[in-house]
Amino acid sequence: MPHRLIFTLLTILTSIACAEPQIEQLATGFSFTEGPALSPNGDAVYFSDIPKNRIHRWDATTGEVTVFREDSGGANGLLFRDDNNLIVCAGRHRMLIEESIVKGEATVLAEFYDGKKLNSPNDLWIAPDGGVYFTDPRYGNRDNLEQDGEHVYHLSADRKTLTRVVNDFVRPNGIIGTPDGETLIIADHGAGKTWRYTIREDGTLQDKVLFADQGSDGMSMDTAGNVYLTAAAVDIYSSRGELLDSIELPERPANVSVISEDPIVLFVTAVKSVYRVTLER
Repeated sequence: MPHRLIFTLLTILTSIACAEPQIEQLATGFSFTEGPALSPNGDAVYFSDIPKNRIHRWDATTGEVTVFREDSGGANGLLFRDDNNLIVCAGRHRMLIEESIVKGEATVLAEFYDGKKLNSPNDLWIAPDGGVYFTDPRYGNRDNLEQDGEHVYHLSADRKTLTRVVNDFVRPNGIIGTPDGETLIIADHGAGKTWRYTIREDGTLQDKVLFADQGSDGMSMDTAGNVYLTAAAVDIYSSRGELLDSIELPERPANVSVISEDPIVLFVTAVKSVYRVTLER
């Protein structure tokens, strides 16, 4: 391989690792924040406070944080389907729901698998075709579990078919896919591993490969394919699963979302606070 090409590849791989992060606390005083979701027009980030049963909205222009939804159903992971509809992992209600941020109406997308209640939907990713992948672990009280384990599911784009696509995890959590819809990355938080899969045309998964020898809570991905995992720090991996950098915050991160690029800007939910992290290349 020509030396110039080798140098170019190394520069791409280390561009994030060489960045000096700027860490800003945007708000604090929460109980346990999770699920940051950037609105499609980029004007706000919605995030959940699980114990307080709320969804909050951070205004990107004013910096103000307001309560968007009380009685959220124990909202955890959030993701926008389009400008007006937010898909919510309502862990306390044991449902995947879709909520109109304009009308305030909620529709249940998934509640049962094989006639039994889901555990506690936790995190999700929406594929380019509109299908939804979500993890279904259980943290805390386990007395009322009906499923035979903690698994990962795919809801078809027409909302008619719920398929179990991963059934060999200890406790799945964070999940993210590539924009082309070909690859899915899922963390087995309970086993301390993160895995990569190829997505078949029917939405099922194949070719399970170890991506990172660590687990993760929530995760995100930038347009270069770098993956951001949350454990003791925000750990940044290349698309090939090479650790590039770790960003330590004043509190343990629970989830992360890339909210802008060039420079990379992250919105991080971290226990009692939310942070903005800027990575200057």
